[in-house]
Amino acid sequence: MIVEANGINIHYELSGKKQAPVVVLGHSLACSQVMWWPQLELLETHFQVLRYDTRGHGQTDALPGSYTLEQLVADAIGILDALKLDRVHWVGLSMGGMIGQGIALGHPDRLSLLVLADTAAIIPAEAQPVWQERIDAAINGGMQAVAESTLERWFTPEYLRHGGPEVDRIRQQVLATPVAGYVGCSEAIRRLNYLDRLDAVETKTLIMVGADDPGTPVAASEAMHAQIKNSQMVVIPQAAHLSNIEQAQIFNDNLMRFLQL
Repeated sequence: MIVEANGINIHYELSGKKQAPVVVLGHSLACSQVMWWPQLELLETHFQVLRYDTRGHGQTDALPGSYTLEQLVADAIGILDALKLDRVHWVGLSMGGMIGQGIALGHPDRLSLLVLADTAAIIPAEAQPVWQERIDAAINGGMQAVAESTLERWFTPEYLRHGGPEVDRIRQQVLATPVAGYVGCSEAIRRLNYLDRLDAVETKTLIMVGADDPGTPVAASEAMHAQIKNSQMVVIPQAAHLSNIEQAQIFNDNLMRFLQL
């Protein structure tokens, strides 16, 4: 399904239990709504589930130029408005969690519950050269130039060796991401700076993070947890960045326990 919102065509899927509360799933950079397959069937038995491709990803328009987090938040609110969804549970991983924070700060009336998985609230100055290197690599060499290093951050070495089809599925997602979308969203992410404002978030929040996540480490989740007064935090063992895939059972158990409170 396609909806026009905030000046672009956004691809989405709405499935699950009709008339039930809506859970929105926000994906990571260089992926798409496809990354939520380990959660989908379980969520659909209890909720309506809205998955969408973020600007520049999947089947959503990939315009050239730098994006901003404010733009990505406006896209998300535009989808909710177009589908006449007043309040939702937001589940965001990595970039999806950053968008969730922006909604919680700017549009708190649209959220019932918030889940922030393997994400961060600020990108420090010392990380800027790393982001520039990734952007330059994608521009000069296409997504194949960043695919393997991305997978090495997203999964533990053990899972990379033995994950098989699941790892390959995510590799194809990375390779299929438009360079314009990767670059545009990377420019938005590198300017992330919500941490000092998170004490204003009143939405009940679950923070989950893989114990071995190198990109948005446990310390980044601890910093968010310290700021969001109505939050709880879970560290998922033997998982890196895509903890929803690598340790799907633990992720799902904690997610459902929180959403069904």
